[in-house]
Amino acid sequence: MKVGWLGVLAILLVGCGLAAGRAGQGSEVEAGVMQMATEKPIEQPTSQPATPSPLAVAQAGLPDYGPAPELENSVWLNVDHPLRLQDLRGKVVLLDMWTFDCINCQHVIPSLRGWYQKYKDQGLVVIGNHFPEFQYESDLGNLKDAIQRLDVSYPVAQDNDGETWRAYDNHYWPSLYLIDKNGRIRYRHIGEGAYQETEAAIKDLLAETYP
Repeated sequence: MKVGWLGVLAILLVGCGLAAGRAGQGSEVEAGVMQMATEKPIEQPTSQPATPSPLAVAQAGLPDYGPAPELENSVWLNVDHPLRLQDLRGKVVLLDMWTFDCINCQHVIPSLRGWYQKYKDQGLVVIGNHFPEFQYESDLGNLKDAIQRLDVSYPVAQDNDGETWRAYDNHYWPSLYLIDKNGRIRYRHIGEGAYQETEAAIKDLLAETYP
């Protein structure tokens, strides 16, 4: 097919226009990339975190379950007078709900005894609240024998009527409660285990300031 000189000129002009368009698009893309590469990110406002108070640091990670019910038990062993939480302000109290023929309770006793011996001079008071599961466990003589046999050296309160058990809305043997220096429940654990976590909570509460 023959094309006149006007046709050839038209083809050349169209081709130049297309090339210029593509070149222009490329320049715009490259410019955009360069702009993105050289743009500085928007600086977010920063603030220096406030330094928490020593008390806030000491209490970090331990919830507050509210005030601990008072201990109204009248029969106590391994101590010369009934213990009351009101009189133990400034100390950390570990309250163990137990009964002497419960095998799980027996497994916890060595840890309780160890913590009592290790931390009593730092302000830890360990109390075993004995709520019997069976009738023979309610006998005071049997409880005294069990305390000697199991080498329980810390104070034990007899709770035959379950007054303390119910006051804490407790349902399981053993159950541990840590009460802080202000008389508030700060830690709870049901059953065996979590010995490292429990000891860590004891140390955290002992480190808290009072009042």
